[in-house]
Amino acid sequence: MCEKAEEWQMARRKKGASRRAKAYKASPACQDHGCGQDDFNTKKTLLRIREAVSELKCEEFWLDWKKLLSLTASAPDGGAAEIPVDQQEKSSPGTTDPGLECVCYGLGPFSSCVSARYQLAVLLLLLETLQIPPRLCCVFDPVFSAGERDVLRELDLTVLTENEEGKRLTKRPTIFYLMHCGKALYNNLLWRNWKRETLPLLTIIGNSFSGIQDRMIEREFQRDYGYLTQAVAVCEERPLPCPPRLLDVFNDTAIITFPPSGLGKLPQSTWTDPAEPQYEHCTDLEIILRDTQR
Repeated sequence: MCEKAEEWQMARRKKGASRRAKAYKASPACQDHGCGQDDFNTKKTLLRIREAVSELKCEEFWLDWKKLLSLTASAPDGGAAEIPVDQQEKSSPGTTDPGLECVCYGLGPFSSCVSARYQLAVLLLLLETLQIPPRLCCVFDPVFSAGERDVLRELDLTVLTENEEGKRLTKRPTIFYLMHCGKALYNNLLWRNWKRETLPLLTIIGNSFSGIQDRMIEREFQRDYGYLTQAVAVCEERPLPCPPRLLDVFNDTAIITFPPSGLGKLPQSTWTDPAEPQYEHCTDLEIILRDTQR
């Protein structure tokens, strides 16, 4: 079987050390343990996901996450800012405002990877806790197999067909679930929403920005990931607890929000015509680009 606690390993990294990328991920935790795609079994995969959900639902760490998520969603200055009237999307007659939306990048091959399956299980628990209909959660990873995409649709999630490279403009309060994703993905997301009115709409559940900064050489961090560099100074992070046996799955995870009150720390020039990131000096970009995807 490919899903027991003895497979977890402690994550140890020195400052400046890079993590080998796997699709959108920057984590070494996903390894094939014999559940190959050639004999993909949709029913078995769905069963494993539901078993993972049931297992984690009563875990102490998830109960702590649930409280923190609920507090963040209800906080008046916690990131879910009110949308200006002229920017609001209009609902069709007879429909209700969907409220929060969710976007998930970089889950990895959850049919063959235990870590990815647990991360998917937490995503489903998150949607349930925040009362986000699964259809309002968009998911994408270039490594998803056809079978995995079918499983996600069975779960009523919306599977994106285009590699957005994280460059998604947010128009309403949105949870971005980015577990162990590459730095460029975070940086791209920040760039695309680099406005005082838009950043507060983002709530990111992923790697701590300050943790990313600590693990990098400062001059390279500032040169290659300018939006992450600036975001560290203005975002608010709430660390999420992680049990020892799941360190490779949920270590260094935080809820990251952008309270409007903090954005004033940056000079006005910061918001003028933000340049799209190019990553000319990055030898290990940690994400699959649209142009290189096969």
